Amino acid sequence: MTAMRLKRRGKHAAIFFLAALAGLAQATEGGGSVYPGSENFLVGAAPPPGLHLMGYGTAYAATEFKDNKGNNATPPGFKVNANVAVLRGVWSTPYQVLGGNIVMHTIVPFADVSVSAAGAHQHKTGIGDITVGAVVAHHHSPQLHSLAGLDVVLPTGGYTRTDLANLGRNYVAYEPVFAMSYVDPKGFNGDFKLTINLNQTNNATHYKSGNEAFIDYSVGYGLGNGWTVGVGGLIREQFTDDRQNGATVANNRARSFAIGPSIKYDNGKGWFATAKWETETAARNTTQGNAFWVKAVIPF
Repeated sequence: MTAMRLKRRGKHAAIFFLAALAGLAQATEGGGSVYPGSENFLVGAAPPPGLHLMGYGTAYAATEFKDNKGNNATPPGFKVNANVAVLRGVWSTPYQVLGGNIVMHTIVPFADVSVSAAGAHQHKTGIGDITVGAVVAHHHSPQLHSLAGLDVVLPTGGYTRTDLANLGRNYVAYEPVFAMSYVDPKGFNGDFKLTINLNQTNNATHYKSGNEAFIDYSVGYGLGNGWTVGVGGLIREQFTDDRQNGATVANNRARSFAIGPSIKYDNGKGWFATAKWETETAARNTTQGNAFWVKAVIPF
């Protein structure tokens, strides 16, 4: 296993801007600054005008790293644990563009991360990279909703090139997003969110992670009593190569698929909560593990 193959990747290490394996593969980074896997039912249905607070939480663990062919390339003693709380403030404005209302948000992650590999260990706690963004939200019918916009991830989290774990990625990422939701309290529910992650160069390492596409998805059935049950997960595909000092890093594109049970409870009065378990599979050039996600939305 070469250093070029061993990226500082990992879906949730990337989610919360944690550069795992930095000491083993300083030349490569990988990952991005998005939140793949975090979304669930109602992802494409923006809240009504007003201020809203969303809270996310996850517990992620991985002890495997897969190479470009999906074979086990795990370093001795490798382990990543991330427990993260994310606060997302949302202002759904009354202002309209192209028939939809403008929604703005700010996302602030708080991470507690432990990384071990090849006899080395590091533990960090703190604020990660903050995301700001805006979308235009449409409500096509009582059941069908969509939104489209742009997020920008800012390098606000702590970063040290030689550290095994980092809370920040040390570069900006631009993220066009598009999401749709079909909602029926007594029937079929389907949701997806497409995020294109456009990474910029890390000036400390002169490494540019390849661009990626993430699809958060959920499919379920409304039971008519506020509960929706189904499955959800993530599809991840890197579609451009990483580059080191301007040179292409071959055979290093990341991809994975995650799926697991998912539930939602909606009280019908403006707040709801979701939870899901994700098991990763078919990983390439990234970690393969499990995650538990919760999300709650509270209007002011």
